[in-house]
Amino acid sequence: MSAKDKTARLVDVAERAGVSKATASNVFNRPEMVREEVRARVRAAAEAIGYAGPDPRGRMLSGGKVNAIGVATAEPLSYFFDDPFARLMMIGITEACDASGIGLSLVSSSAADSGSWSIPSALVDGLILFCLDDADRLIAEARERRLPFVALAFGDGDAGVPVVSIDNVAGAALAADHLAALGHRRFAVLTIELADGPGGRVGPADVAAALYATSRERVDGYFAALARHGVDTAPIPLFETNADPATIETALAALFAAPDPPTALLCQSDRIAMRALDWLRSRGISVPAEVSVVGFDGVPEAAATQPPLTTVAQPIRDLGRRAVEALLAPGPGTRREMLPVELVVRASTAPPKPA
Repeated sequence: MSAKDKTARLVDVAERAGVSKATASNVFNRPEMVREEVRARVRAAAEAIGYAGPDPRGRMLSGGKVNAIGVATAEPLSYFFDDPFARLMMIGITEACDASGIGLSLVSSSAADSGSWSIPSALVDGLILFCLDDADRLIAEARERRLPFVALAFGDGDAGVPVVSIDNVAGAALAADHLAALGHRRFAVLTIELADGPGGRVGPADVAAALYATSRERVDGYFAALARHGVDTAPIPLFETNADPATIETALAALFAAPDPPTALLCQSDRIAMRALDWLRSRGISVPAEVSVVGFDGVPEAAATQPPLTTVAQPIRDLGRRAVEALLAPGPGTRREMLPVELVVRASTAPPKPA
């Protein structure tokens, strides 16, 4: 069979690569079962004869469109329901899907997930990639599907990837500018994940080498703004958290056991900031009289904390809507759209107490 003479089949790929049909099938459906060199040979054979891989829609549909898009994350599916940011993002996505009359599928592409409902097999016409972390793998899997996709990428990345995002550096600078203008000079930063690990005290080198761009960019934004206010950023303690009570509470305990605890906390998510408010209140540490707290995201729950949380608000629902619009109506070239953020000042921030 010469390349692209007829519709390429899996058996043709197997024959060209010199492997069994079962092995060729595993390369596309269960690649972890096949040695890397065999995977490479089979994929090269597929490319040579124009075989695009098994179409999962063909197992259920005789042809045409599924009329549904998928929202994929590297997190377990429970993330869409547990995280306040994800819940609000999904509202924007579902509103746009309802307006367009299309269905929606939630897809977990967790590295630990061996189930069949994943990016390679989900029955969808296109994908929105919720790239909070593991973005490179999500993008690689989407490209292999050869379906339209848009990344909700909260950081830098491949310039050839369609993206709807925000400017993390500028958003973080808003928070730091606000606190510095109030007169604060003793800061601490509670980050979201920098890399896959247990969390804890980190330094500038860890930030620079961060696997996840969002956390690095927000630290860069904080420090650039503080430097403009004449603040020496070198001594500022940085704690990586996993947005869970254990890592946040460990960080706070260390910070407020120090002789000169911070008067201002820069939290890289509202979820971290809300947990910090609970911890501080339980220890009798007054916010904002003793310490000011700023979050990042603008989730609705942040307005109902005690005291209400000052935060950098993303247009979360709009991000979801615009991602659907970009997926359904792609324009020429690679769409890379950045939406604005704003500082929402509430009662969790105030000038520091006089020395």
